[in-house]
Amino acid sequence: MTEPDFTWAVRVYWEDTDAGGVVYYANYLKFLERARTEWLRGLGIEQTELAERDGVLFVVRRVEADYLRSARFNDMLAVECRLVAVGRASMTIDQRVMRGDEALLTATVKAACVKADQFRPVKIPAHILERFGKQWN
Repeated sequence: MTEPDFTWAVRVYWEDTDAGGVVYYANYLKFLERARTEWLRGLGIEQTELAERDGVLFVVRRVEADYLRSARFNDMLAVECRLVAVGRASMTIDQRVMRGDEALLTATVKAACVKADQFRPVKIPAHILERFGKQWN
């Protein structure tokens, strides 16, 4: 992954680990979700406002993850997000979980834009595309 668009720091707590003392695999997905939410928030996109004002939500459609190394209790991690593609009703984000310079997990997440009341795909609102930048308009 080239330079990230956004990086979010997270510390590993006991609740994140399994009986072996390493981060339970499903918890990496939580870290990825939180980083994407904070990335959107940093762009001025609040998901509750999207649902209320525009009647749309972003939902994860697909995740492809490669678990490379284990994180452990009290590790300080950085979760990176990089927007790599935007379609009519979806976006693709490359993400990494890093411990210093060491990649622990790489993932590609495809999120679909759906109508909040029907969960059917819908075009991403223009004002959201503007927040993503000129290359995606």
